Amino acid sequence: MRLDKLISNSTAFTRSQTGKIIRKGNVTVNDVVVKQAAYKVLPDDTVQYMGIDIKESKKRYIMLHKPKDVICATKDGEHQTVLNLLMISNLKSLHIAGRLDIDTTGLVLITDDGQWSHRITSPKHKQAKVYHVTLAEDINDEAIEQLSTGILLKGEKKKTLGAEVKKIDDRTILLTLHEGKYHQVKRMLAAVGNHVSQLHRQQIGNIILDSKLKEGHWRELTEDEIKIP
Repeated sequence: MRLDKLISNSTAFTRSQTGKIIRKGNVTVNDVVVKQAAYKVLPDDTVQYMGIDIKESKKRYIMLHKPKDVICATKDGEHQTVLNLLMISNLKSLHIAGRLDIDTTGLVLITDDGQWSHRITSPKHKQAKVYHVTLAEDINDEAIEQLSTGILLKGEKKKTLGAEVKKIDDRTILLTLHEGKYHQVKRMLAAVGNHVSQLHRQQIGNIILDSKLKEGHWRELTEDEIKIP
């Protein structure tokens, strides 16, 4: 890892501030002053700033219950973002693994582990995503069959993968997808002549939204939740 990245990820210093303290000679690696921000730090190296040890931060894995009207972005000039809800240090290193629309509620995963995030979001890993869908119109058996076998969405060249559909009542379904196309749930329901009134994501892969988490609240994932099949 680059020296400046290690320090900025593990302290309150920005990347710009980190570069300045390195160039001033305030950072040592194995008791030797290093003034190159791009210096490659090895796992066993001892890095110090003004005699204080700097260690790579432990990776963070967060489950958030996203409310409506909060956006999945790192920053925004108009709306509150999911990161605003966390109220923790070093937010700049975090990113969102699987975004939701502003009007969609439910499970959002936030992390600073890029490889883990890729395995969660990459279509080739086919992590199941379960949505509780409230519809504007009654759903019929024909529409359920279409959703289950796959639908050719407008602007697409291939049909979606078949979804798993569990009917709760005439206007409520649980929809499980194994891919993540843009606005996929809303587009699929529109394609079968219906409209999504409310959308709530309750599960990604083996991670189920904690029923104890109120909207806007979050917690760290457990070790079992972090493991990806």
